[in-house]
Amino acid sequence: MNKKKKKTHVPFRLNMLFFAVFLLFSLLILRLGVVQIVYGDDYKREIARTEDKIINNSVPRGKMFDRNGKVIVDNTPLNAITYTKYQGTKQQEILRVAENLAQLIDKDTKKIRERDRKDFWIMKNPDRAAEKITDKEQALFEGKELTDKDLYKLQLERITEDEINEFSNEELEVLAIYRELSSGYALTPQIVKNEGVTPEEFAVVSENLEHLPGVDTTTDWDRYYAFGDTLKSVLGKVSDADKGLPEEQLDYYLSRDYNRNDRVGISYIEQQYEDVLHGQKAKVKNITDKAGNVLKTEIISEGQRGKDLVLSTDMDLQLAVEKAIEEELWAAKGQAGTTLLDRAYVVMMDPNTGEILSMAGKRIVKNEETGQDEMQDDALGNITTTYNVGSAVKGATILTGYQNEAIAPGTRHHDAPMYIRSTPVKKSWTNMGTVDDLFALKRSSNVYMFKTAVTIGGGQYIPQGPLKLNTKAFDTIRDSFSQFGLGVRTGIDLPNETIGFKGMDTRPGFLLDLVIGQYDTYSNMMLAQYVSTIANGGHRLEPHLVKQIREPVMENNQLGPVMQEIKPKVLNKLPMKEEWIERVQEGFRQVVQEPGGTAYSWFPLEYLPAGKTGTAEAFYDGPLRKNFGKEAPEVMNLSFVGYAPHENPEVAIAVLVPWAFQGDKDHKANLKIGKKAFDAYFNLKKQRVEQNMNQANPVQLVENIEEVQAGQEIAREVNEQSVEN
Repeated sequence: MNKKKKKTHVPFRLNMLFFAVFLLFSLLILRLGVVQIVYGDDYKREIARTEDKIINNSVPRGKMFDRNGKVIVDNTPLNAITYTKYQGTKQQEILRVAENLAQLIDKDTKKIRERDRKDFWIMKNPDRAAEKITDKEQALFEGKELTDKDLYKLQLERITEDEINEFSNEELEVLAIYRELSSGYALTPQIVKNEGVTPEEFAVVSENLEHLPGVDTTTDWDRYYAFGDTLKSVLGKVSDADKGLPEEQLDYYLSRDYNRNDRVGISYIEQQYEDVLHGQKAKVKNITDKAGNVLKTEIISEGQRGKDLVLSTDMDLQLAVEKAIEEELWAAKGQAGTTLLDRAYVVMMDPNTGEILSMAGKRIVKNEETGQDEMQDDALGNITTTYNVGSAVKGATILTGYQNEAIAPGTRHHDAPMYIRSTPVKKSWTNMGTVDDLFALKRSSNVYMFKTAVTIGGGQYIPQGPLKLNTKAFDTIRDSFSQFGLGVRTGIDLPNETIGFKGMDTRPGFLLDLVIGQYDTYSNMMLAQYVSTIANGGHRLEPHLVKQIREPVMENNQLGPVMQEIKPKVLNKLPMKEEWIERVQEGFRQVVQEPGGTAYSWFPLEYLPAGKTGTAEAFYDGPLRKNFGKEAPEVMNLSFVGYAPHENPEVAIAVLVPWAFQGDKDHKANLKIGKKAFDAYFNLKKQRVEQNMNQANPVQLVENIEEVQAGQEIAREVNEQSVEN
């Protein structure tokens, strides 16, 4: 029997599967070919792609010099250890760097907070930290009812005090370093240590940089004050590296290419001139791969330290004035009736340019540790505190009277007590009889000023009767006073200047107080601007502490080329006749130079001074106010404004001694301080002229004469510009 040969039969579905596999494999090969042949170069470039990160490194700030070229503020170089965190750096990597660095340097642990200890404990003890979460809480987390943040918060709350005190001193040092390393921003250098870095630490870290990724050794800086605390409050402060940019100005500085940990001026001159002092930052380009690893670093520009400021202040004069304040404050404090006396202020100013020659203030405070009184700098009080200043403002009152036709030069009034219904008696310090405007300034007649104010207010004085005045007189007088700088900001190149208090009560008696300086309050800087306006013939000049901005130079303590000269700025010219101003100038001359003047015999006549004294009845509102209940004690404020020489003034002065005494125990500290300040100015001038005469050759003498003439020319230009305006 013939057997049939069997046929091998492959099912149709299996053939389809083989065909599909073949087709897919072909497509894969085709796709790989496209990737390699068509787009290969593009993908190679993408793999090798790098990113350029431009980093700004800080540079030392500009210096400050006084008007004679003496260094006031400088930079002290410091050895520093920094850390730059790369993008994508993990916590454990930072911890390893901290542990290695802790073996090489000492690090203060005082700044470690409790939260820092807890975070570090969790990092060092992950298993124990996990045990602080219950099974129920873990289940809630897995059910997405709790977040990682919630669990971490629970762990922090459950760490005990004993647990965070488990760290050894060595571990705390690691924590202190780790805290600094992790607080920095990616690719921004962070100061790890810049105080007390020893040469040994600096050297050993430098030698081990290859084992400390991100760590570097460099030179940092700190501010140095050549005259200690003298004028320090006015010079201002700079933020430290820990705080960096002020939180309230963060967006402003970041938009101007600052780093978050940059140090900036945070008060007064340092803040006001931040744009000038901070310098041109060094620019470094970090080239990184896609993972954020730094492949190469290139220096784009070396940077330049900040520009230098030349202040208008004469530091020799400043020191002499501060000494005078201290001597007279201590002397007055030892007398009866001066329990509340604790401060005094002086401003000396060039009345032709607005340059501040000296801005001094002192305050007596009790040392909390020793219980002893000690003297502290309070120069800022010249612009930040205001007081009733008394009769010093009477020059403005007389000129306001002229302007409003309430009086004319030579107008006479009878000085006797004024009895106004429902008002305390209004009188001068003594009955003077019939006086004119000059005598009223010379002897400081209150009644003359009262009657001038009554006329301005459209009223009429009737003994024992009511006094009705137009309340618009308050605005009339204040508007006029503001032309001198009283009751308005002076425009000084410092922040936080106060404008004082304007009394709100418009009863007639307060208008009379206003014109003798016993209602509104003024700062001592306002008094300096006011008397300078009278001294220079009616031009209110903007006071300024910065005289020049100069380019920095490499030579130690040398001045570079002048970049900007701060020129005199006239804020306004008094809308008054020249002869009226000259009349008040004559009254001020008589106050100081003629017998009977309230400042006569206090100042040497050789420098021909002029001025006006002030004594104001006021209420104490100082640091001891809480000790007196509802009734503030009555005190007397003392003031003095003046200038010299009276014909061609070159220096103006304002002295203010608040809460000087109680009762009638006048110690004349205002005049004693004023005399010593004037003496210091003219003695220094004499010494310098003699020194120049002894040292200079004929060519130098000619140059000195030309400098004086140039200063006089500036004053003339200011006057001419004001007249044109």
